[in-house]
Amino acid sequence: RWPSLLKYYSHTDGVSWFEEYKARHNAGLEAQRIVASFSKRFFSEHVPCDGFSDIETLGCPSHFFEDELMCILNMEGRKGLTWKYYAKKILYFLRQQNILKNLKEYLQRPTDRQSFLEGAVLIDQYCNPLSDICLKSVQAQVDDITDKVRKVLRTRNPRHPSLASKAGEVLIPEVELQRQVLDAMNCVLYEQLKYKGNELDYYNSLNSYIHQVLIRRTGIPISLSVLYLTIARQLGVKLEPVNFPSHFLLRWCQGKEGSTDIFDYTYIDAFGKGKQLTVKECEYLIGHHVTEEFYGVVTSKEVLQRMVGNLLNLGKRESTDQSYQLLRDSLDLYLAMYPDNVQHLMLQARLYFHLGIWPEKVLDILQHIQALDPSQHGAVGYLVQHTLEHIERRKEEVGPEVKHRSDEKHKEVCFSIGLIMKHKRYGYNCVIYGWDPACMMGHEWIRNMNVHSLPHGPHQPFYNVLVEDGSCRYAAQENLEYNSEPREIPHPDIGRYFSEFTGIHYLANTELEIRYPEDLELTRATVQKIYNSGKE
Repeated sequence: RWPSLLKYYSHTDGVSWFEEYKARHNAGLEAQRIVASFSKRFFSEHVPCDGFSDIETLGCPSHFFEDELMCILNMEGRKGLTWKYYAKKILYFLRQQNILKNLKEYLQRPTDRQSFLEGAVLIDQYCNPLSDICLKSVQAQVDDITDKVRKVLRTRNPRHPSLASKAGEVLIPEVELQRQVLDAMNCVLYEQLKYKGNELDYYNSLNSYIHQVLIRRTGIPISLSVLYLTIARQLGVKLEPVNFPSHFLLRWCQGKEGSTDIFDYTYIDAFGKGKQLTVKECEYLIGHHVTEEFYGVVTSKEVLQRMVGNLLNLGKRESTDQSYQLLRDSLDLYLAMYPDNVQHLMLQARLYFHLGIWPEKVLDILQHIQALDPSQHGAVGYLVQHTLEHIERRKEEVGPEVKHRSDEKHKEVCFSIGLIMKHKRYGYNCVIYGWDPACMMGHEWIRNMNVHSLPHGPHQPFYNVLVEDGSCRYAAQENLEYNSEPREIPHPDIGRYFSEFTGIHYLANTELEIRYPEDLELTRATVQKIYNSGKE
C-alpha cells in the first residue's frame, strides 16, 4: 500500500509515520462508512450532487480516502459488488473534481504557458477519470516519438539544429530547416509508426482522447493536430492551430513572422498524413469557399472548446447510458470554460430533467439561466414547474414496494431475482433484477414493442433484466429461458442490485432483497434443480 502513496511525500519532509499511519487508518474507516451508506440512500435513484457532500467536507487527506476506494475496487473475486459499485461512483466524482480544479488553474495561466498537450490530457482525464492517465506518461510517449524523428533527421542532416541538446527551447528561423523537420516527422508518424486518420470509425469517442490516440495510432483531425504540433515545437518548429471549419488544420509560416496574410502560410493536415496544403486546397478539402477569418490562429482555450464540442456532439448521437455520461462530462467541461453560456446551461438542465436526476441542481441551473437571459422565461418556467413536481413526488414516496411471491396475484411469476437467463428470440444473456405480474409499461411502449403479437400479450409476467451489452430491458416471461451456460453479466449497474456472483447466479444485495424478500429461496431451489448445484 505505502509504495503507491510515496509520491505524496518529499524526501526532505520530516514525516511522523505513526501519525500518517493513523490518518490513513481513519481515512479508510471513513471511506468504508460512506461507501456502506450509499446503497440504502441511493438505491432508487442515481447518486445526486449533494450525495457527495459528506466527501467534500472530509477531514482526512483525499489521497488516503482515494487509496481506500482503490483497495475496495481491487478486492479479489466476485464478492463485494455493491461496495465496488459505489466506491467507483465516489472515485469517479473525486477525481473529476480534482481534474476540474486543475483545468480551471490551467485556464488562468498566461496563454504562453497553456500547453496544448496538457489541455488535451485534462479533457481525456475528465472523461476517463478511472483510467490511469497522467501528463508525465503522455509526455514521455511524445518524447519517444520525438527521439525517433531526431534519428531520421540525423541520417539526413547530421548538423541539423534540432539535434542539439537544447533543441526546442529556441525556434529554428530557416524555412528549409523547418521543412526537414516536418518531412522527418511525416516519415516517422505516418510511415514508420503508421499513424492515420480514423476514417472508418470517425465518430468513436476514443479518437478524441490523446492517450488512446497514442495507443491506437489513430484519431480525428484535432487530436492528431495536437500531437503533431507538440512534436514540431519540441524540435524547434512553430505550428499554429487554425480555426478551419469541419476539419482542424495547422498553419506553418512561410513569410514574415506573425503575418496576417493567409497566403504567407502553408496549411498542414495531420489527419491526412501531414499533407501540406495551399489556401485553395484547404477549400477543396471541405468542398466550399470560406472567408479569411477561418484561416486565423486559435488559442489553447478555443482548441479545448472545439475538442469538447466534438465530444458533446458524440454524446448527443445516441440515447444510451454511455452517451448520456459522455454528454454530462463534456457539458461539465464546456461550462467550466464558459460558465455563463445559456445554450449549454439549458442543455445541461434539460439533460438532468430528462434523466430524472438532481432536481435541486436543475433548479439552480434554471435560476442562473433566468438571471443571465430573462427572454428564456417560457422554457425556464416549464422546466421549473415540472422539476418542482418531481421533488414533491419524491417527498411523497413512503418506502420501497415489496413484492411477495406468496401473494396470489404473483402466482404466474416463474423466474426469480438473480437468475442468469437467455432471451429466446434475440439470444442475449441477462440477469433478472426485478419483475411485475403483468406488463406495467404504458400503451405507447406496448404498441411500439408489438407486445400484443406475443401469444400471452401484456397479460403475463415481465422482467427487468440487465443485459451483457450494458442495456436494461423489460422482457416477457415467454421470451426468457434458463441459460444453459450461466456467466457473469458485465453490466455497469450490476453492483447496484447484487452483492455477489456465485459462478451460477447473482445474490441480491440488502436493498434488492428488501423489495423481493421471498426470491432468494426460489433462486436457490432453481439453481439446485436446473444446474444440480448447491454452490453459493
